[in-house]
Amino acid sequence: MRLLSLILLFVIPFFSSCENDISEINKIASPEDAQVEIGKKIELLYSADGKVKARLLAPELRKHRTKTPFTEMPKGLKMYFYNDTMVSESKLTAKYGITYEKSNEMIVRDSVVVINLKGEKLETEELIWNEQTQKITSSKFVKIQTRDEIIYGDGLEANSDLTNYKIKKIRGTIRLKENLLEEK
Repeated sequence: MRLLSLILLFVIPFFSSCENDISEINKIASPEDAQVEIGKKIELLYSADGKVKARLLAPELRKHRTKTPFTEMPKGLKMYFYNDTMVSESKLTAKYGITYEKSNEMIVRDSVVVINLKGEKLETEELIWNEQTQKITSSKFVKIQTRDEIIYGDGLEANSDLTNYKIKKIRGTIRLKENLLEEK
């Protein structure tokens, strides 16, 4: 009996002190944090019909498991678009990106630049890439520089390798002299 009393003397205070304050638990791991997966130095491949169509590189990727799932790249990204023979046809860079699983769209913002194989360069503040259609669009100001001209406009529709594009609301075109380009 004495042994039982000693055990109870030590065990009862132990169990009575096991109380968790819910606010302290929420500080450690909030339900919102539990719905976010974070990856560092990410490389993703997008494929269609068994062929790689694009490769995404991002220093950080955050996958949000919410009612409407989305993935964001808050520290920027690089994306390479490939043809059927795995030749990179264009490169996209931006300081921020977000993708929506249900619509298969990626929106990139802030210092967006796309360069194709011909060296043509698109600059804008926002682009939308549709993975299913392999098309990029924008309703923002765009600037495209080719070998012999610079075109300004508001809005764009293009294929992902930027070989076929249509600028909406063209503001102006500047023709460049060939010898000026050669000096650069």
